[in-house]
Amino acid sequence: MTTLNTLVAVCLGYVLFLFVVAFMAERSALRGNGRWLRSPLVYTLSLSIYCTAWTFYGAVGSAARTGFEYLTIYLGPSLVMIGWWWVLRKLVRIGRTQRITSVADLISSRYGKSNLLAIGVTILAVVGTTPYIALQLQSVTLSFQVFGTPAPAADALHDYTALWVAVGLAVFTVIFGTRNLDANERHHGVVMAIAVEAVVKLTALLAVGVFVVWGLSGGLSETLARIDASPLGHWQMEGGRWAGITLLSAAAFLCLPRMFQVLVVESDDETHLRTASWAFPLYLMLMSLFVVPIAVVGLDLMPAGSNPDLFVLTVPLSQGQEGLALLSFLGGFSSATSMVIVAAIALSTMVSNHIIMPIWLRFTGGGASVSGDVRHVVLVSRRLSIAGVVGLGYVYYAVSGGGTALATIGLVSFAGLAQVLPAMLGGIFWRGATRVGAFAGLTAGFGIWLYTLFLPSFGSGMILPDALMQNGLFGLGWLRPYALFGIEGMDPVLHTLFWSMAFNLGAFFLASLVSFPSPLERLQGAQFVNIFQHSGAASSWSGGVVQSEDLMIMAQRILGAREAQALFAREAERQGHPGALPETSPDFLEALERELAGSVGAATAHAMVGQIVGGMSVSVEDLMAVADETAQMMEYSSRLEAQSAELSRTARQLREANAKLTRLSVQKDAFLSQISHELRTPMTSIRAFSEILRDGSALGPEDQAKYATIIQDEAIRLTRLLDDLLDLSVLENGQVSLNLRQGLLCDVLDRAEAAALAYTDGPRLQINRDRKAETLVLNTDLDRLSQVFINLISNADKYCDAAQPELDIRVVQTAESLVIDFIDNGSGVSVEARDVIFEKFARVSDGQAGGAGLGLAISRQIVTRLGGAITYLTGQKGAAFRVIVPQGMALAAQ
Repeated sequence: MTTLNTLVAVCLGYVLFLFVVAFMAERSALRGNGRWLRSPLVYTLSLSIYCTAWTFYGAVGSAARTGFEYLTIYLGPSLVMIGWWWVLRKLVRIGRTQRITSVADLISSRYGKSNLLAIGVTILAVVGTTPYIALQLQSVTLSFQVFGTPAPAADALHDYTALWVAVGLAVFTVIFGTRNLDANERHHGVVMAIAVEAVVKLTALLAVGVFVVWGLSGGLSETLARIDASPLGHWQMEGGRWAGITLLSAAAFLCLPRMFQVLVVESDDETHLRTASWAFPLYLMLMSLFVVPIAVVGLDLMPAGSNPDLFVLTVPLSQGQEGLALLSFLGGFSSATSMVIVAAIALSTMVSNHIIMPIWLRFTGGGASVSGDVRHVVLVSRRLSIAGVVGLGYVYYAVSGGGTALATIGLVSFAGLAQVLPAMLGGIFWRGATRVGAFAGLTAGFGIWLYTLFLPSFGSGMILPDALMQNGLFGLGWLRPYALFGIEGMDPVLHTLFWSMAFNLGAFFLASLVSFPSPLERLQGAQFVNIFQHSGAASSWSGGVVQSEDLMIMAQRILGAREAQALFAREAERQGHPGALPETSPDFLEALERELAGSVGAATAHAMVGQIVGGMSVSVEDLMAVADETAQMMEYSSRLEAQSAELSRTARQLREANAKLTRLSVQKDAFLSQISHELRTPMTSIRAFSEILRDGSALGPEDQAKYATIIQDEAIRLTRLLDDLLDLSVLENGQVSLNLRQGLLCDVLDRAEAAALAYTDGPRLQINRDRKAETLVLNTDLDRLSQVFINLISNADKYCDAAQPELDIRVVQTAESLVIDFIDNGSGVSVEARDVIFEKFARVSDGQAGGAGLGLAISRQIVTRLGGAITYLTGQKGAAFRVIVPQGMALAAQ
């Protein structure tokens, strides 16, 4: 029979094996060979930290007592993992971007980096996790007691099993959990040890299950028949309790410090969630696969009154399978130890960052610039915190007596830590959530849980007197812990869950609605809620006259000399000052704060940087407000001013666009009226004079020639109008084919000048040109370009209102293009008409209606098709147009 000494030797050997695994993983990571440590498989196995001794031992006990209700503990986390895209992905992105170190740091950072709120979450987490640690110690102690009679020399050791286990776990955690100060760095050794333990406990539970089904029951069909014949075969499901515990387990999966540690803090790549979303539910299914068969066989084989929580051990031992029982013992030992280790790491980080460090900063009197090694203080505080957290778990175990069923203890812890859920989800999905609301909700929920579930869990008369339990606080029956507000008969866990969540949610939303967030809260809220659009931290610094040397001294004392120097060198190089210290710009201060937050938490890091930048000492008020509100308000105000200016610009642009559309609408109506007139006039003339020619037999040859000429001119006029409309339509639809050929610019201008001025009436337009500058070879559609020039020269001839009209044609060749300007000496185009002159139906002047308003619209389409542009030049004395031809079409004449 296995003696206690043998068990101790096995445990020591197993722990030594974990030491080796953790040590090798740490060394591999330091050497840069740890890529396999960051694989989705290791990440998924690390999530098995959820499966503690409660799962390994308590699931069987729960099945024996309440049937299939134990499945609810697995359903909640499975649903969370399946829906990873909506919640977990966001939490992991926030954790990596904001350098979150714990669940308390997440809440603190979201709500204005409030250290007071972080302290509240830390206290809640420590108190809520204490029963869970006690549960692990109890399971290990019970498993030790199962194995035979201890050797005489081990009697004293047997009496202190829980104490020795607590001491051993604390030592292991201190060694491998505080090697790196930056809590945001990966604890590769611990994570790898947890992954190995995940395989051990799954293998152990599956081995016991296979033995029970095929070794004791005779096969799968016989096992199913045995289950049907047992009380568990009658399916009974209490819908309210199932829904309540499923919700509770889902909330705890997100809020438990150890789960947040492996889900968010230890996550190196959010894409690992894609694999974990199906692999972890599969792992949970395998863990629960043989729970019911083991429970049924245990109830049949073991004596009445046997503890069902230990069937995983007692059933193999009753059949003489000591090797299998020892493997099962190791599985349970792994489940308990992995939970305690990770929970101690997570809680120690919270206690150190949010309680011990602020107190130390206050009493040193010098704030962040004090002499001494801050790094050493943080490490020591974390190690002491680990010892304190594990010690509290042992105290709870010793005081409560360890007589409660394992599942009940676990639900007490779940209900307490679920109080963080409203502040967490509200913070990442609702920008209106405030620090006051979060604090009010946490306080209300924590108080209800403490009074109705946690304190009564110590046992009758231990903490709360029997009179209070029976008659209520102050003798008021509606204040009884298990019948709050007169509701009796509910399950204690569901009773607490209902009232604590009701008060928590109510206080959270009401206080958030009536309170106003600080500027930093609003900035952080925008960052958290819109984390996928804004992956940087909210800026809360405006720079200053602080010296980089002061910041370097502080960073070295917290990060270490090598890490601090590497950070400053990297930032200096980014600013373009390699080899020197970086400038204290807002971006640099934000980067420094994020690095410090990985070691001492967001709130403390913000206060320490603020102490140097703002020249203030760290006081209690600083640690609670953790921000210079004046600087934050100025920054927030500047953002509002920028947004207001942008809205004003947008409104102005909309007004201008509306005015332009109004003018275009008026011009369109005028065009329709004019075009109908333009079409009707020549057609009427043609009809009238053709009738005269037909009926005028007495007309002489001279009159006949006159009327025929009028008919011909009107037909030409009508054809020209229709050609313009057709030409514009073809150009707008992109159906035009360009006839590219080479020719001199001066020749194109000569043809355009001759064509435009062929039928000039009135004063002759004088055109001034520089023929030397025009001696350029063009490789383009010369006819289309000539059409543009004709239109511009014709407009100058028609609309230039100077006494002696002149038109300057200037040619300038640049590196990118050829620029041709047409500038007359008239009064120019009115300011109101300049933005619409290139639109269809627009005319340069309404006073001289000589066309349909299509010339400039056609010109713009032609130049655009040629790869250039045509614009109106402002600042000239008269009307001025610029035609830009791409350089590739303009070649110097040889």
